[in-house]
Amino acid sequence: MKRKTGIVLLVSTLVCLRAAPALRAQDPDDVGIAVGATPAAPKIQDLSRHTVDLARYVGHGPVLLEFWATWCPICRALQPKLTAAFARYGKQATFLAIGVAVNETPASIQRHLADHPVPYAVLWDSGGNATRAFQAVTTSYVVILNAKGAVTYTGTGSDQDLDGALEQALKP
Repeated sequence: MKRKTGIVLLVSTLVCLRAAPALRAQDPDDVGIAVGATPAAPKIQDLSRHTVDLARYVGHGPVLLEFWATWCPICRALQPKLTAAFARYGKQATFLAIGVAVNETPASIQRHLADHPVPYAVLWDSGGNATRAFQAVTTSYVVILNAKGAVTYTGTGSDQDLDGALEQALKP
């Protein structure tokens, strides 16, 4: 069991380290969903395992999605920026953390949130529907959609300009 845990931690660390060089907004050579794309909004779950249709948010106002995991150190480093952005823009845009289903369960996410609460909804992508729809390449991956549901920003890492990206998404 100890060996299995070590392997899981190694793979998780490598996934997070892969994102480290990409500490900026998307450029043409980046992978992930293209800026300007209008993805279909999938159905995922909340932490009580109830179905949540992201279509109730997408296309009804700006949306910030963060693909996130409790074990991701880059996600932890990004959290203060997300909390600050929510304080500034939370009345103008919907913020959703999408918990990836890699070494996670709703229970593990709930335990983490008990000690590290966030001021916005945390959902669970149990089947990878949102990960596929938004082409999430790693954790700490942020996708911002404008009011019409078009992607205006994608980025990874802890040093993202969320304020600038949200200002852009809020433009009519």
